[in-house]
Amino acid sequence: MNTATLSGELVVNGLRKWYHRKDQAPVHALENCSFRIEPGKLTVVMGTSGCGKSTLAYILSGYIKPDEGQVQMDGQPVQEPGPDRIMVFQETALWPWMTVTENIVFGPLARSGVSRKEVTHKALELLRKFGLSEFKDKYPGQLSGGMKRRAELAQALINSPKVMVLDEPFRGLDVMTRELMQEYYIKLFEETRLTTVFITSELEEAIFLADRILIMGNAPSRIVSTLEVDLPRPRTFDVLASERYLEIKKAALEVLYSQSMQSTD
Repeated sequence: MNTATLSGELVVNGLRKWYHRKDQAPVHALENCSFRIEPGKLTVVMGTSGCGKSTLAYILSGYIKPDEGQVQMDGQPVQEPGPDRIMVFQETALWPWMTVTENIVFGPLARSGVSRKEVTHKALELLRKFGLSEFKDKYPGQLSGGMKRRAELAQALINSPKVMVLDEPFRGLDVMTRELMQEYYIKLFEETRLTTVFITSELEEAIFLADRILIMGNAPSRIVSTLEVDLPRPRTFDVLASERYLEIKKAALEVLYSQSMQSTD
């Protein structure tokens, strides 16, 4: 696929971020963090706990501003959240007093200028794609954890974003549900080639999903290593037994081990 014609390129230059908290020492989260997210690719950002992954996700999505540096999407500076960059958070974003369908259509309808009938039709199509048609009139409290995550993906996709930013979206799910969600998302990505930034702490998840893995160093963090994941697509869990998968895993573990040893010095 020729990515030169795709939208959703993110260019990150020299990000620096401090957190200043009352009666506490300031926390230096990011320092000189620079990289490029290629359009039409699934880029995984990973690193150890507390290295600044979520901070980076919030900056890419426009929810917080860096102290220095800039993010550009398709050549334009990112200054605030927008429907062209949708973030799926670690915590649920479903409103408990709304049905699944009402949650999904809320965003487009809130921006006005769209037909409720058209948006509802699109929502029902997304629910069908995610196997949730029978739950369209249920409330979030009536759904399993995996169902909630699928509904949140539909809630994001109905906005037709150019970039999806997912901040450890499958964290807290049991192993089987997590693997099912990985399969759901990888099939979705391979159908749409929607530019994706996927944040995770799980190496196996990173390699299974990614076209490229960006590994963050210890805080104050930056990208310390880039690994190309040239496993074939469409991708199934069979690749986890391949020699190439083991080579990529070994290379990633060496970087992660090096960062871990530095943090204990």
